[in-house]
Order: sequence, then structure tokens, then C-alpha cells
Amino acid sequence: MTPEPEARNAGAAAAAQSSTAVTDRSEHLAGAENALLRCDELYAGYVPGVNILNGADLYVKEGELIGIIGPNGAGKSTLLKTIFGLVPVRSGSVTLKGENITNLKPYELVARGVGYVPQTNNVFPSLTIEENLQMGAFQVPKKFKERFEFVCEIFPALGERRKQRAGSLSGGERQMVAMARALMTEPSVLLLDEPSAGLSPKLQDLVFIQAQKINRAGVTVIMVEQNARRCLQICHRGYVLDQGRNAYMASGRELINDPKVIELYLGTLARV
Repeated sequence: MTPEPEARNAGAAAAAQSSTAVTDRSEHLAGAENALLRCDELYAGYVPGVNILNGADLYVKEGELIGIIGPNGAGKSTLLKTIFGLVPVRSGSVTLKGENITNLKPYELVARGVGYVPQTNNVFPSLTIEENLQMGAFQVPKKFKERFEFVCEIFPALGERRKQRAGSLSGGERQMVAMARALMTEPSVLLLDEPSAGLSPKLQDLVFIQAQKINRAGVTVIMVEQNARRCLQICHRGYVLDQGRNAYMASGRELINDPKVIELYLGTLARV
């Protein structure tokens, strides 16, 4: 597995020196009470002795849509992979519905209600749309019909084109299949790793609309995004991650209007 880039941009360096960076965990500890999923002081990395996460905190309440933004190399995707058991936790904990799920295997997490959509290589190109969704329901085959109908309500085009091979689909259509497959096991929380990456502006907007539809259908969502402004526009709360630590945490509206967040992380993108 390839580590996230080590490079830091100018905003990251400035944030590391900022006196407003999150250093007090009291807000996290208070908010994380009775959370659906919570991460506490996570330290994790790909290479022995090198941490990408350096004490990251996160919580999500049932029904929330949470956005995670930050500079390249901040550890955003690593945080999702750590929650999903793809990167080992060296210190700290991950808890789901009060159960410690730290370092469980991905198949164990899927059985407990955690869905994950990776950024790349997220469909089986030689299989049809329907076969991809069957793969998503491999742990609950008896629920396939029920779940297929559910995902087709969110993504109607998938039902209409169920016999088409996934390899012939566009990038945006593949992203729909990937999200739908993760929903086949009826997850209580869905992890989305940069779902708009590599898509045209029009398809990016469609992905964000779909993420909202999934959330409104009753699925709690944690989304990592490089399109920071658009992500903050739709999320209930947002986290700014920098060098593997929490830099800011607030509502999406507060973050998108925060002068320091704009200066350090959003730049001119937030002023459009």
C-alpha cells in the first residue's frame, strides 16, 4: 500500500505554527459522548517508526455527514484507512456503538456496519453492475433483492443498466457503482475517500449530491475531500486535518467562513 505524500504545502507549515490549532481535547470528549463512531488520539502509519496520524480525534453522531479536509499529506485518507483496518493503529482507539473495533479486519468491520469506498480501483471492471452489487452483498446474499431496490432508489441508472460491464462506465458512473456496492450490506456508517477525485466539475457536483442523498436515506457518512469548499457546503460538521492532527473542527458553514481556514487551506477557492 502506497503511503500518502509526505510533502507539505505552505498552508500546512503556517498551520503548524498557528496558536489557534486544536490543542484542547475537551470539545472532542464532550461531543463524542454517545457518538456512533469515535476515534481517540490515533497514531498510525504505513512504515514502522513513521507515523502519518499523530493523535487525531474524530467523532460522528448518527445521521451526520462529516467532511475531512486539509493539505496533501495531512493524513486524511490514512485516517479512513485506519478506521477500516487497512493501516495499523499504534496508539489510540476506534469505537463503534460503544464497541472497541481498533485494528479489526475489514471483513469484520463490514459485518459490524462499516462501509468503505476507496478512491481508486473501487469496482470490478470485468463484472456487470449487478455482479458488482452482488459482490457487495456477499455477506448478506439473502438481502440482495431488498438492498438492490434500495440503492436503485438512490442511483436509478444502475437498475436500468444492471447488465452493463463496469469497465465500460465513465469515472462518475463507476463512482456510483462503488458507493452502491458499499451500501449493499446496509452500513450504519459509510467512509468515502475523495469520491470526486479525477472527475469533471459537473460530475463532481453530482457526487456531492449523491453523498447527500445517501445521508438523507439514513446512512451516516464520513467523507474525505480535496474539493474543500464543496465538501464544507454540504457537511454538518467539518474537520481540518494537518500533519496527522486536528487543526480545526466546526460546522461546515463556520469553517468555510473562517478567515484563517480560508487563508491556510481554502485560499481563493473559498472566495469564488
